[in-house]
Amino acid sequence: MDAVRVALLREVLAGTEWPEATRQFAGALRGSVVSYGGGLLLVGTEEYEPWHLAAHLVDEAAWSGTPELSPTLVRHAARATDPAHLAVGPGRLSAARRGETLLVVSPAAAGAGLLERVHDARRAGATVLALDTGDHDLAAMAHESLTVPQDTDLDLDTVQHLVSAAAGENSLPAPRGRRRLRDRLSRLADQLTSPPPPRW
Repeated sequence: MDAVRVALLREVLAGTEWPEATRQFAGALRGSVVSYGGGLLLVGTEEYEPWHLAAHLVDEAAWSGTPELSPTLVRHAARATDPAHLAVGPGRLSAARRGETLLVVSPAAAGAGLLERVHDARRAGATVLALDTGDHDLAAMAHESLTVPQDTDLDLDTVQHLVSAAAGENSLPAPRGRRRLRDRLSRLADQLTSPPPPRW
């Protein structure tokens, strides 16, 4: 989903909790990985691998100049014969340590094996974030969680788009209040006449 579609989606969702909730969650994600210089592990359940979110985070990392956002995708069915970036198995979760961030995406209840590995990672000092649909066990282990209830009009995939886009933003947009036309024109003129940032 490109930036224009994300902006349109935010417009549609204006007045709901979702734009702010996804920005807050993305802020926690970005703050965690930037503080420690990277180390983002991304994992789903045995039935669901968050490929799409991984790809969007890689894009956002490149566009925002924040390489720390680029995740290592942890796969339950990884094989040694897979390409290196696809061969990271669930044992990596148990090896997670302080300074690393674990983002768990769970469209259904996480299995006991995944929960045990997430618990190991947290106990070892990793920051755990959960994006789920109401998994209370997973949310209880997470330092930060965002739940997408199954009875809402949004689905988990859409929320992942909003989170990844917000994670790549360099700053939060200014609150949109009622401003006079003169104020808006003045702001636009300032933006158009300001010198470009230096390229080093």
